[in-house]
Amino acid sequence: MEEMEEELKCPVCGSFYREPIILPCSHNLCQACARNILVQTPDSESPQSRRASGSAVSDYDYLDLDKMSLYSEADSGYGSYGGFASAPTTPCQKSPNGVRVFPPAAPPPPAALAPPPPPRNACLTCPQCHRSLVLDERGLRGFPRNRLLEGVIDRYQQGRAAALRCQLCEKAPKEAAVMCEQCDVFYCDPCRLRCHPPRGPLAKHRLVPPAQGRVSRRLSPRKISTCTDHELENHSMYCVQCKSPVCYQCLEEGKHSSHEVKALGAMWKLHKSQLSQALNGLSDRAKEAKEFLVQLRNMVQQIQENSVEFEACLVAQCDALIDALNRRKAQLLSRVNKEHEHKLKVVRDQISHCTVKLRQTTGLMEYCLEVIKENDPSGFLQISDALIRRVHLTEDQWGKGTLTPRMTTDFDLNLDNAPLLQSIHQLDFVQMKVSSPVPAPPILQLEECCTHNNSATLSWKQPPLSTVQVEGYILELDDGNGGQFREVYVGKETMCTVDGLHFNSTYSARVKAFNKSGVSPYSKTLVLQTSEGTKGYQEHSLLNNP
Repeated sequence: MEEMEEELKCPVCGSFYREPIILPCSHNLCQACARNILVQTPDSESPQSRRASGSAVSDYDYLDLDKMSLYSEADSGYGSYGGFASAPTTPCQKSPNGVRVFPPAAPPPPAALAPPPPPRNACLTCPQCHRSLVLDERGLRGFPRNRLLEGVIDRYQQGRAAALRCQLCEKAPKEAAVMCEQCDVFYCDPCRLRCHPPRGPLAKHRLVPPAQGRVSRRLSPRKISTCTDHELENHSMYCVQCKSPVCYQCLEEGKHSSHEVKALGAMWKLHKSQLSQALNGLSDRAKEAKEFLVQLRNMVQQIQENSVEFEACLVAQCDALIDALNRRKAQLLSRVNKEHEHKLKVVRDQISHCTVKLRQTTGLMEYCLEVIKENDPSGFLQISDALIRRVHLTEDQWGKGTLTPRMTTDFDLNLDNAPLLQSIHQLDFVQMKVSSPVPAPPILQLEECCTHNNSATLSWKQPPLSTVQVEGYILELDDGNGGQFREVYVGKETMCTVDGLHFNSTYSARVKAFNKSGVSPYSKTLVLQTSEGTKGYQEHSLLNNP
């Protein structure tokens, strides 16, 4: 029922229809709202004058209100209609639905019981479809009153008035104390003070008791629909051309003499049946729309779930890359440590060796100095030759690279991380595309397949109705003894000659197509017989096996 409420509200005032009238375009307007949006047009620009001049113009011409210099937010408050000067009027207002409302130039006298007659050549523009109509001498009385819509609104308001509960209470709704006619909301006292204080724009809203809020607009008992031209006559017939109910007096006056007229009850039943059938189709569409909305809501949930799953997968992949990098880092650090230990070992061994050698050299030098101090010539000469040789030998040992470091202090290792950094910068998502289907199996053309001595020529083609792109073909032959097949040709051509076959042998051949999506099934197997010997060109019967 809540969805129907928009159908029951006037597009000008935004409230429920009050005394709605039916425009020729089938839209509805409150009678008071229709009176407020009347616009007076000059005689020279009226549709009557244009029809009098011979131009065929419909009563439902589109009017460009801006070209008529009607008042808008940018106007200064003074202007003219269509170039004809007029007295300053009240600038136009806007309804809650954004429709321009043109108030009458002067309010009616307080004592007036009936609304003032519409101005001469008054034009009414439908605020929904923007079609315009120039009123005749009857004014708004020329439009029929939509009593059926009044009844629907009456029942709807009674149903809404039955539950007089606050509409803004969060938990248990309290009993409503007032209803705002502009906001169309029931308030309890706490919610009214909190959400609808009498300040600012809300101070102009009208608050009424809840029991009167909806029921006060209840219409008087509905009357039987009467003719617009003859208020004392009830509708009894229906004019098919005018698409409107008529009375007997209208028929007697000859207004519908050339029109097809049918009984009102019969047309009522017929239109009810047509509306029911149309509603069945619309109901099916509404059912499909509800299912589609359920599908969309499920898609929202599925997208959220897939997003969480995808994020988890992405985090896992990045963590795996980080773990692999950490493992590789540990391996590289281990290599650096090994190189470090190796360098230290070599240097330490050289230090140990040089220390021992230096201690031996120092001992030899001290011994030689002590020998030199001796004054015994014969004893000195007995050992001097050996000492001289030892000194020279020791000196030579120090000169053979002993005093050169065996290891450098630099680490001859250089980590090449440029490819990895480039790969990390190029790390991105791969957009999965829907692949095209695989090709259909080719068809071997028997009339073009033949054998010549120990060679065979085979020809094939794609199925006539196949539209799948083919990148190439693969031709396979067996060994002539019923063994396994082997590829003898791969390419884009649709004909191939195979040489070097055995004479007097039976071969089986088959072909398949391929593209980026995959490989097609094999064609039917073709059995061919080679010649018994070199006897020139001859064709043999070819057997096409499945």
